[in-house]
Amino acid sequence: MAGSVSAMARPLVLVVEDEAALATMLRYNLEKQGFRVEEAADGQEALTRLAERAPDLVLLDWMLPGVSGIEVCRQIRRRNATRDVPVIMVTARTEDQDAVRGLNTGADDYITKPFSMDTLLARMRALLRRANTVPVKGQLSFHDLTMDLASHRVQRNGRMLHLGPTEFRLLEFFMQHPRRVFAREELLDAVWGPDIHVEPRTVDVHIRRLRKAINGDGEVDVVRTVRAAGYALDTEMH
Repeated sequence: MAGSVSAMARPLVLVVEDEAALATMLRYNLEKQGFRVEEAADGQEALTRLAERAPDLVLLDWMLPGVSGIEVCRQIRRRNATRDVPVIMVTARTEDQDAVRGLNTGADDYITKPFSMDTLLARMRALLRRANTVPVKGQLSFHDLTMDLASHRVQRNGRMLHLGPTEFRLLEFFMQHPRRVFAREELLDAVWGPDIHVEPRTVDVHIRRLRKAINGDGEVDVVRTVRAAGYALDTEMH
């Protein structure tokens, strides 16, 4: 099987599948390859999980009890927090018109059962690369913030900001994944690295420093605290 996901990345995959045996098999193989996995056994549970936290990718079964996979995909595309999340439809149907319908609803790709894990992993990695592509020496922007990755400079409303190295990495990660909520543990893995043993509350300290550095008088606080969930770069009401 292809090489596993790097420990720095560890994307979160939401597996929406009502066949318990298949869901278990997918979880086992995906976790073995370094992915983090959440499961939903029906469409309504999937929508609930998506409202709680946006994953990096959704594996979505076409035929689900209750809310259909097609409707779940529609809802994913309607919500600001999930509209850019890659979706792979998993279906037993082979008719071209059904595949086209799934893609028209907003799915990025589809795969028909039975499928090999190698094929699925290749499709997943391709979508994740596309979703997370950021020019190494380009610019990131969000709201009135701009980050120049080449010169290591950050501006807000044309005002130069002074960030420590950890705050810079934290903001860079947030700007690569705007409006997504990340738990403290996820931020530790992504910004500090999975092998660095730091208390999760350390994240709170750096979030406070980041807020102080980027939020001027009269400016909206772009770092949102989500109670019992984590933090997000967002301009919505806190």
